Formats: sequence, structure tokens, C-alpha cells
Amino acid sequence: MAATTYLEAIRQAMWEEMEADPRVFCIGEDIGMYGGAFRVTAGFLEKFGPGRVVDTPIAESQIVGSAIGAALMGMRPVVEMQFMDFVSCGFDQITQFAATNRYRWNVPCPIVVRGPSGGGVHGGPFHSQNNEMWFAQTPGLKVVCPATAYDAKGLMKAAMRDDDPVLYFEHKYLYRRIKEELPSHDFTVPIGKAEVRRPGHSITLVTYAAMLYTALEAAEVLKHDGIELEVIDLRTISPLDSDRVVESIKKTHRVIILHEDQRFGGIGGELSARIAEDALEYLDAPIRRITPPDTHVPYSPPLEEAFLPNAKDVVYVARQLARY
Repeated sequence: MAATTYLEAIRQAMWEEMEADPRVFCIGEDIGMYGGAFRVTAGFLEKFGPGRVVDTPIAESQIVGSAIGAALMGMRPVVEMQFMDFVSCGFDQITQFAATNRYRWNVPCPIVVRGPSGGGVHGGPFHSQNNEMWFAQTPGLKVVCPATAYDAKGLMKAAMRDDDPVLYFEHKYLYRRIKEELPSHDFTVPIGKAEVRRPGHSITLVTYAAMLYTALEAAEVLKHDGIELEVIDLRTISPLDSDRVVESIKKTHRVIILHEDQRFGGIGGELSARIAEDALEYLDAPIRRITPPDTHVPYSPPLEEAFLPNAKDVVYVARQLARY
């Protein structure tokens, strides 16, 4: 069986769900004849027609508003943001309306807002942000950040079947770089469950999305020092599976949190607080965070490479922590 790319896994999930459920439709800019900026919806217009593959003007607020209205009428829309940076134009409707429907009048709002995020492709500050935390602190929203092709497909299907709004962040650096063989049968990955990607006993490393591969690269270097990282892939930012992290810390007694989002207000701060509340007595060393600096993502390739955390950063901090 041929390996499936991360991008193709997302495409397959959407295709299969649209075949299975006539209430599902896609809406966004250039998703029809053009097939989407990254070709995720290539062929969808020919298969499902313009009634279910809706091209729109460049107006993200209108796209999100239309999707929310359709969801309240019983449809299950999937919104494509060409880049997740531009979701800010629909921020008010997502956070103040879609997120609060269930609480205000017990009505589900089953929309998925998906799109590419993250750096590593020299897209600059308007096309490379990790803005998942804008939404993770809003009650009523679920925030998903897959790292593998299996999770990309399984979490997309879970998001599309969820009755509440889901923000689905696709890391564009992984689109065509990550491949794996996928099961031929229907499957989902539960939202809100972390996964141990590499077992270890020396240090717990918590990460998600493209930084998973940075962590695994560092783990291969560190094993020659006798330092075995236990790498945990969060997979979902909200709800956050901090129980899995605490369980690992009880074994390793040290923890590093690695993410591509900003340091200030990133998931590392929230996770650090939960670890301090629930596992402080198990720690033998300070909690360490590895993140980019609190500035915009640079256009310049050398500056972007300096901006993003890399395996050398992880190795350096892990060796410090092991000696503490």
C-alpha cells in the first residue's frame, strides 16, 4: 500500500465524510475550480458540485458567518482559511457566537474551521503564525493540531462529526513531508487525547504539530548520552490532556515543553501551571520551555531558521536538565 501524505490524509477525510453525509459542505476562497491554495480540495467541485463546494469572495468574516448560519439550519460546514493567519477576520463570530451557542441556548454549532498554520516555509508574518492559543482559551471551542498523517485523517473525521465548533490547524511544513500507510477502514482519533510517541525514562518532552519531529530528532542524539526522552504529542490543545503529561512526569521527574507558538501566552505557560498544581512534588528540576522569541515570524530564511526552535536547542536544554 502506498504511503499517504499528511495533506492527502486531510483530503481523504473530507472526501469520505462528504460522501457519507449530504449535510457536509466546504466553503472558502478558491476551493472550487482551483482546488484550494494547497490543493486540499482538488477534484471536490467535479465530484460534489457547486452546491457543496462553495467558492467565496475574499471575505473571511462572511465565510465564517455563512457557515455558522448553515450549521444552525442543520448543515455541517467545513470552512477553509487559505492561511490560518486570516482567521482573525472571523474571530468575533467564532469566539462570541459559534463558541457560545451551546451555552446560551443549548444549540449545537457543528462547524470546522481548518487551514494551514506554522512556519518553516519562509512565508513571513502573515502566512506563518501559530495562532492556536487565540482560540484555546475560549470556552466552547475545540482546538486540534495533528502531527502525523494518521492523526490528520482521524482527527479531521472526529472534528467533522463533532457537534461543536472545532479549529483544525494543519501545519503546512508537514503537508508533503510526512507520509505513512493508513488503514483502509473508517477510523477516527479522539479529540482531547495525547499520545506517547517515544517512551523514555529520563525527561518528559511535551510538544505537538511540526515540533514533534524536532523532539524526535533530538531524542536520537540524546540517547547516546544515556538520556532517554519520553516524547508526548498533545495532538489537541483544547481540551488539554494534562493527565497524560503528569503521568509521565511521575516516572521521569523532569519536563521540557516545546512549541512553535510564542512563549508569552503559549500553551507552555498553561501546561507549566497545571504541572505545578498537580505534580510539583514529583519534579527534581525546574520546568523548562523551548519556544521562539516573542516577535513576528521573519520572512528571511536565515532569520526564520534562527527564530524556530531546533533539535540543538532541545539537546542543549535536555543536557542541562539531566545534570540539574
